[in-house]
Amino acid sequence: MSTREPARVLALWCPDWPAVAAAAAADLPATEPVAVMSANRVLACSATARAAGVRRGLRRREAQGRCPELCVLQSDPSRDARLFEPVVEAVDATAPGVEVLRPGLVVLAARGVVRWFGSEEAAGERLVDEVAALGVECQVGVADELSTAVLAARHGTLVPPGKGAEFLAPLPISELSVEPSLAAPEREELVDLLRRLGLRTIGAFAALPAGDVASRFGTDAVAAHRTARGHPERPPSGRELPPDLTVEQRCDPPLDRVDAAAFAGRALAELLHVRLAAAGVACTRLLVAARTGNGEELARTWRCAEPLTPDGTADRVRWQLDGWLTGRSRDRPAVDLDTGIELLRLDPVEVVSAGALQPGLWGGVGDEDERARRALVRVQGLLGGEAVLMGVLSGGRGPAERITLVPVGDEQVPASDPEAPWPGRLPPPAPAMVLTAPPSISLLDDAGDAVTVTERGLLNEAPAHLRWGSRGWPVVGWAGPWPVDEYWWDPAAARTVARLQVLLDGSRALLVIHTSDGWKVEGVYD
Repeated sequence: MSTREPARVLALWCPDWPAVAAAAAADLPATEPVAVMSANRVLACSATARAAGVRRGLRRREAQGRCPELCVLQSDPSRDARLFEPVVEAVDATAPGVEVLRPGLVVLAARGVVRWFGSEEAAGERLVDEVAALGVECQVGVADELSTAVLAARHGTLVPPGKGAEFLAPLPISELSVEPSLAAPEREELVDLLRRLGLRTIGAFAALPAGDVASRFGTDAVAAHRTARGHPERPPSGRELPPDLTVEQRCDPPLDRVDAAAFAGRALAELLHVRLAAAGVACTRLLVAARTGNGEELARTWRCAEPLTPDGTADRVRWQLDGWLTGRSRDRPAVDLDTGIELLRLDPVEVVSAGALQPGLWGGVGDEDERARRALVRVQGLLGGEAVLMGVLSGGRGPAERITLVPVGDEQVPASDPEAPWPGRLPPPAPAMVLTAPPSISLLDDAGDAVTVTERGLLNEAPAHLRWGSRGWPVVGWAGPWPVDEYWWDPAAARTVARLQVLLDGSRALLVIHTSDGWKVEGVYD
């Protein structure tokens, strides 16, 4: 068992960021009660408004009834991202490798920044000071898993290694849906159902048997249950990047306006997704990079809970370009509008199999495949990622050797090249079922004597009867044998075997193998 320490995650959260950004854009004082509305409901509100009774989800009339002096502003994701860019720059200047989950929330690997500043506490204090210098309030959390670190940041807590479940246990069950960038859209419905079932805390939910959660709820509930128990979260399975996925565009004249940059970014996003679709992958971590006319290189990584769609990619590119072109920080002004952006590049840093995570429409993954995938993911949530495996065609001589088992969702890489020459390989057709524990049998001739394989790789007599346990069948046909002398150069692994296809009375066909222990059934033909 590995004793490697878990890769700790540091999350930095700016409370009520949509409300903070809206107030800053409207030049309102920090003490002004502000609510940001979306679809006539409160999306976020300031601490002053919350003290007056305003809450997320309230209708506009009810929110204004609780706080008559409430300043109501409309949601604007572009504004939130633009004003958050100086905060990301301040964090990135102190601890490179920042990933943006959404405007108002960033995460990064804790190892590097902790080594630099000496401890998690010192690193957190330094990052808070850097962001506070911009006039922005923030909180830092550190934990073993990303979801736990985000919740820890909301509470301003550093969770000791291995104590994630203990930290989460007393928290209200609603905390599982408080961060939309880490939860599926149906998470709020799940939390409401759990609350009506009498589960008030995350610990009470974690105490439920994993089998009951998987059998009664959906895939997202299994993921939430693993988070509640502090189990390692299964991230999107990264795979080796296919070539030529990066897309870039030279801008002539350079982009110096947000609308022009957004138009170019959308076109580039569509081109990126054409290449991703051709390669059969989807992007879960996107690097947006640009070069200005004066040679300055800009780059920012966006981390996504789900594979990006073309619209999702275009939105993030637009937000990032808006932040670069109009944002301000204490160390660097916005991009020089006299030079603008002359090169824009999108680089998918992490990709996953498109068929493993999203249903297709035409010619892709259908509804049946998607239902099967969800069922497998549910079982993975119960038993762990390595417990649900799928077969990949590999190289080898026997049917069992030609199967490489890999976890569902991981890259399907065979253990050996199936196209390489394999002398002695069993000819087609392959058996429909391969037995992992081949049972012993007896193969007899007409006189009832045992049939064996000679040193020349031939049968000593024609097989006439096959006995399997207490049952027996006449042999009406056979093919082979196919002798194999394997690993003769390694005395510890060397073995000589021979395979034989036999057709029994009743149209049952078996693949049998002769070893030093006698005959065994290796496979069954359909």
